[in-house]
Amino acid sequence: MSRANSRDRQLRERAEAVIPGGMFGHQSVGLLPDDYPQFFAHGDGAHITDVDGNRYLDFMCAYGPNLFGYGHPDIDAAFVRQLGQGDTLTGPTALMVELAEALTAMVTHADWAIFCKNGTDATTMALSAARAHTRRKKVIRAKGAYHGAAPWCVPRPAGTIDTDRANQIFCDYNDVASLEAAVAEAGDDLAAIFAAPFKHDAFIDQADPDPAYAKRARELCDQTGALLVVDDVRAGFRLVRDCSWSRLGVQPDLSSWGKCIANGHPISVLLGSNKARKAAAAIYVTGSFWYQAAPMAAGLETLRLIRETDYLERITTLGERLRAGLTERAGAAGFGFRQTGPGTMPLFLFDDDPDLRKGFCFASEMLERGVYVHPWHNMFLCAAMTEADIDGALDAAEASFGALKTQVRDLAPVEKLAFLSAGAR
Repeated sequence: MSRANSRDRQLRERAEAVIPGGMFGHQSVGLLPDDYPQFFAHGDGAHITDVDGNRYLDFMCAYGPNLFGYGHPDIDAAFVRQLGQGDTLTGPTALMVELAEALTAMVTHADWAIFCKNGTDATTMALSAARAHTRRKKVIRAKGAYHGAAPWCVPRPAGTIDTDRANQIFCDYNDVASLEAAVAEAGDDLAAIFAAPFKHDAFIDQADPDPAYAKRARELCDQTGALLVVDDVRAGFRLVRDCSWSRLGVQPDLSSWGKCIANGHPISVLLGSNKARKAAAAIYVTGSFWYQAAPMAAGLETLRLIRETDYLERITTLGERLRAGLTERAGAAGFGFRQTGPGTMPLFLFDDDPDLRKGFCFASEMLERGVYVHPWHNMFLCAAMTEADIDGALDAAEASFGALKTQVRDLAPVEKLAFLSAGAR
């Protein structure tokens, strides 16, 4: 899809003059195929429309926040009603208490909540609370796991210093022996073990958590007095209507949440057990917009839909339909095509594609056919998707596999991703 002289290209050129690199974060220039749009104008249900009027079925769901559909009428109506009464005020409204009550009633391990804006806010608060609770420094987390963009955990270290990342010990996800060795290395200075709900690192196959690994993490925290933190920012309420590790019979002490808990309106939260309540009250955390009432109204309506609808069962069924259809079509085209992770949060990778040239080409072909997928990051399904949407995506995939088959020998390597290839996300 050519973007020469497009509205998107004009905005990119203007952005280069006023935004470092022209774009930042997960949409940075070079992280997606060159023909992918950088700027969007509209979202409705399961679709997004770019500034040039091209409409796509969106399997990124805004990198996760879209759970019930862009512009969901009930959620957005709650948001707008609260805007009319007050949003950013000198202090919070009663909605903060109501939302904390709703979340602690839904999440088994949670006795309290502290609200913030981004996933990074929530994971960093978890780190501070764990250190305040234990009066220790060391933290264990899995190699390649993504826990946000603060200096202590940002995947690209430019601008950080060694002390920003001090007192961290890394283990291999799902490797009990590696976890035990990390705990032994921490000695009597272990504050927390951080865990992703499943292995959702970029560029490599995703993996479900091994119950033995999760249970051992809980045991080690109990033995050492450290806190267990589950980072559910990405997967929260997409796998279960509770903390994701509850599926394994494991309850953390702290969990961080964001993305879809208000269907895209800006709010995140740290949830914790009574064990860490005193420490959470002791740390100083705040932000000018952390008390905003309108996102809390949207969050309450989102939680109602999570409790009262079959959204999870529907997106699980759609994910199974997508996975089975893609397996059939990739096999017919002769491609080794790996689909890993939960069906509600799939990742697509090709065999024999170390530099992602096949993945980038496939993504571009899908985009040309009106389907927005990602060549190296996990994707998301939302409750606004239908069987017809999935079937349309499978038709697009069949054509895209066919187009890729004719191009594969001539594909150029994707060199722009070199700086991320060592487990950046």
